[in-house]
Amino acid sequence: MTDGGAPDFELFRDEWGIPHLRAGDATALAYAQGYVTALDRAWQLEVERHRMLGTSAGFLGDEAAGWDRFARQARLADTARRCCAALDAPTREWVAAYVDGVNAGLPQGVARAPEFGRAGLDGPGRWEPWTPLGVWLSTHVLFAGFPGKLWRDEVVRRLGPEAVELFATDGPGTLGSNGWLVDADRSASGAALIAGDPHRFIEDPGVYQQLRLACPEFDVAGLAVPGVPGIGHFGHAGGVAWAITNAMADYQDLYRERLRRTTRGGVEAFGPDGWYAAQVHDDGGVEVIETARGVVVIGGPDEEGGEGISLRQPARVHEDVGFTAMRALLDARTVADVDRAFDGWAEPVNVVLAADTEGGLLHRVAGTVPVRDPENMVRVVPAWEERYAWRGRHAPMPRADVEGGAAVMANERSLAAPLGTEFAPPHRARRIAELLGERAVWDAEAMADIHTDTELASARPLLKLIEALDGLTAEGAALRESLLNWDRRMAAGSVRAAAYARVRSAVVRRLSAHPALSRLTGLGAAYPEIFRPWLALVPRVAYGLENLLTADHIPYGERLSAVREAVEAVAVLPDATWGELHRLAPWQALHDPDAEWPALDGDHDCVLSTSSVPGITDRAARGPAARYVWDLAHRGNSRWIVPLGASGVPGSAHHRDQLPLWQRGELAPLVTDFDRLTEETPVTTDVYRKSVDGFGTFRLTPVDPDGADIDVLHGWVSEERAAFWGMTGIGRDDVRDIYAHMATLDTHHAYLVRLDGRPVALFQTYEPGADRVSECYEVRDGDIGVHLLVGPAEENGGVRGFTGALVDVLTGYALDGLGRKRLVAEPDARNAKAIALFARIGFELAGEIVLPEVDLPEVFLPEKRAQLAFYVR
Repeated sequence: MTDGGAPDFELFRDEWGIPHLRAGDATALAYAQGYVTALDRAWQLEVERHRMLGTSAGFLGDEAAGWDRFARQARLADTARRCCAALDAPTREWVAAYVDGVNAGLPQGVARAPEFGRAGLDGPGRWEPWTPLGVWLSTHVLFAGFPGKLWRDEVVRRLGPEAVELFATDGPGTLGSNGWLVDADRSASGAALIAGDPHRFIEDPGVYQQLRLACPEFDVAGLAVPGVPGIGHFGHAGGVAWAITNAMADYQDLYRERLRRTTRGGVEAFGPDGWYAAQVHDDGGVEVIETARGVVVIGGPDEEGGEGISLRQPARVHEDVGFTAMRALLDARTVADVDRAFDGWAEPVNVVLAADTEGGLLHRVAGTVPVRDPENMVRVVPAWEERYAWRGRHAPMPRADVEGGAAVMANERSLAAPLGTEFAPPHRARRIAELLGERAVWDAEAMADIHTDTELASARPLLKLIEALDGLTAEGAALRESLLNWDRRMAAGSVRAAAYARVRSAVVRRLSAHPALSRLTGLGAAYPEIFRPWLALVPRVAYGLENLLTADHIPYGERLSAVREAVEAVAVLPDATWGELHRLAPWQALHDPDAEWPALDGDHDCVLSTSSVPGITDRAARGPAARYVWDLAHRGNSRWIVPLGASGVPGSAHHRDQLPLWQRGELAPLVTDFDRLTEETPVTTDVYRKSVDGFGTFRLTPVDPDGADIDVLHGWVSEERAAFWGMTGIGRDDVRDIYAHMATLDTHHAYLVRLDGRPVALFQTYEPGADRVSECYEVRDGDIGVHLLVGPAEENGGVRGFTGALVDVLTGYALDGLGRKRLVAEPDARNAKAIALFARIGFELAGEIVLPEVDLPEVFLPEKRAQLAFYVR
């Protein structure tokens, strides 16, 4: 990709609308990825950008205010800036190219996205070189579940340290995944297979983007995160493939801080060496305090002192979010390459599986985990005690051989056990291993049997108590008998599965009200709203139900009594199927009340993990955010699927076309032959583009008389400062007519100049021989006339040197891009500022001229006294 025009890339799509991109090099391909993401996911990108900045409540409403406050206090944007500045030059260039592509594609993407109008947004904001890093941080800052330490801290203080084990499973905000591998000996294709499904909150548009990136350096298909370049989590590069699951590692800490205000308005914090000055600043009305341990995200000082809780996270400490690994993965050819790339991974901490066509296999943990006191991983620790300080990083990270021809990862306490506190129950991992053992040889198509398995092993403790019940009513006894004969499959069509789920929810509610747990009620009221899901008792009881039903914290007779009451309460309810209760409930930034979502198989602890919150709702907000099978023998045998579709544009053909397949557990083929794809001509309207150090990327785009460009221009020419432009006082439609007429001419052209996507100037060129100026001087071959109207200062941020950089870009376009020899300018003779600018940048002033009046049907130009000026490089 070079300056001077739109980058050269090709865009193809398969029958599902999945983009396959091809370009001449990796940098141009990054631009293409950003461009097509903006085209397909403009609304999603705008939401994620605002969430990272902590400004989403302005258009999403008060429900987003809690997140916005946290994002600002946690300094997500500032951390992203620091991490971007610390990138090596090639990676920084790669990320910048992606950002350029996003900014280039957003105008067209926004035109296709009705949500902007619904939200009252005039258009998209500018993406900065560090924005993708901020999106990554924002997406994953809660991924490791550090708010669980608030819960455990309260449990220890109120019930004692032994009670922590009662709830020792992944909590309401923690996300997981399944992944498994079979080696060449157990694969029908003769090469390894890797399969799995990441479990995340299901969002509309989806959190993963099916994508293929091809250039002479690499050809990788996989699942990208919208707003982030490359394919980090799940990819197939032809000769090697990889996949991850959440390692459930603990790598963020919470510190209890003693804080006090100073007489000069500052804040001091108490550390191991006594009181010291903390950093304090205001971020849009939010006070941000940063101590030596981290950013204060809970509480703060008052006039007499006070306490707070600070968050310490590796990305801010080490100024690294792992983007060098993202870029390196694209170049991987073997398992050894993947292994080296993941050495540079930062967060979230993941378990990795990889295989290559040479027989190489990989099973390891990747990411940054600090070495510190074990107590740090359990609860909030005092900032003033040195024993809780970080002391380097865990190295080497755990790894294991692939034994028996297969490996499984499902967030259980195994490979990553030394690195965390709470893990998923072992049921999914055990069930996957059991299913893999049922066949000697596997192929890609058969992997769907594992993806869709609905056996619920975690039902055993509750069913055992149900079996122990006696003296029930006739209805209760009938329900007991039905549940004891249930196959423990959470199938959407199963009445018994629904009955079990109803009993489970009723038991959860009763145990949550038990006196043994009553001291844990209402904990969230003392904490910011963003952390309350981790502090709510009912979800904690729901996910820890197995432990609570088998531990002695609640006496056996009282547990049995709670189950008895639940069975009797459910026994009198009318029958329902699990699918009638258990339906998809995806997150939407703007809720669509008319959307209809399907019934789902599965449950939280099934391999098909479609997770609800028993005791609260049977609706499933979490589930497989994608499914994949990578076949190393032939990538064309591979399969993938996402919950909704490749497009984020409501009403488009590919917005939700994959939903029926996803619901049924089917997978779409991964097409690798470009001849089987449909080429789509990228509508890249830039005529010129140039990146300028210290400013960003300038782009020249023809003025669109039927789009938002006219609103921008009408606002500019209506200002008093634009009086010499000659359009003050005319209406929007008049401005539109002028530029619509100009768009029909071959001799006169108008361009809106954007800096990183933000309009900053109007630049017009014309052929002097076809203009009235030709009556005032002798036109030469190679002359090109120019007009320039710079936008308001607030549009360019008031950066010193901006105008000079802008003019350098525009002269470069006129002389180099158009191949001209001399620029001709004729500003109004009264416009002293413009004349001084032209003189300062090297134009030769050639005396005053009088441009004659022009009266055409389309436009009227009055007589004008002007300063003629020429520029020759």
